[in-house]
Amino acid sequence: MDPQRLAVLEALGIDVYVRRELGPVAPHAGATVASSGPAAVPGARPIARLSDAAESTLDWDPLRAAVAACQRCELHATRTQTVFGRGDRQARWLVVGEAPGAEEDRQGEPFVGRAGQLLDTMLRALGLARGEVYIANVLKCRPPGNRDPKPEEASSCRGYLDRQIELVAPILILAVGRIAAQNLLGTDSPLGKLRGRVHTLPPRNWPVVVTYHPAYLLRSPGEKRKAWQDLVFARDVYRSRDAVRTQ
Repeated sequence: MDPQRLAVLEALGIDVYVRRELGPVAPHAGATVASSGPAAVPGARPIARLSDAAESTLDWDPLRAAVAACQRCELHATRTQTVFGRGDRQARWLVVGEAPGAEEDRQGEPFVGRAGQLLDTMLRALGLARGEVYIANVLKCRPPGNRDPKPEEASSCRGYLDRQIELVAPILILAVGRIAAQNLLGTDSPLGKLRGRVHTLPPRNWPVVVTYHPAYLLRSPGEKRKAWQDLVFARDVYRSRDAVRTQ
């Protein structure tokens, strides 16, 4: 085995390469959550909101500016800064996480700290550097105390994420963690039922594969083997879709 690959697997807690036996790929239609109007914030001045049609036409820089100025929900009052996303804007892989944590809120970057380091290791297991993917979150602002996003918060941010997906136009979306997967796919199914399948995200039927969040794997290292199985599955799905795309 390639020594570099072996080192990556050891960092993930995988002793040997184990290829998962893949069953039939079962598509699952995920419903896009529609954006709602801005939430009422006591003492806040009304903020004009872009229409869905206008938002869906924004290029990268205007979209980033819209996120930075966003006051659609109560999270704008407690954030240090927004966390827009980062990476290759023409990436073939798009990673979607849940929401910024404390360190992400301070630095304005997604997936920093120990969870970010483990995500980098997971990407290396796929033969990817962080700069070769695009990373974004369901929420662009940190929920206080790192609580789960409220439905209205995820709905308020959804148009931003949808536009990022459209701009990147990835071959594969990797959703990390239950909250990210449920919000992205519009489902309340548990993570165990979402793993190991290809889900499709409207309107262009983007393929989505679900795995564990790196922060969860740090707390539950025994699940790293399952995460590696997810990554092998995601890589195989990517290769099959890429082959069709390049024909």
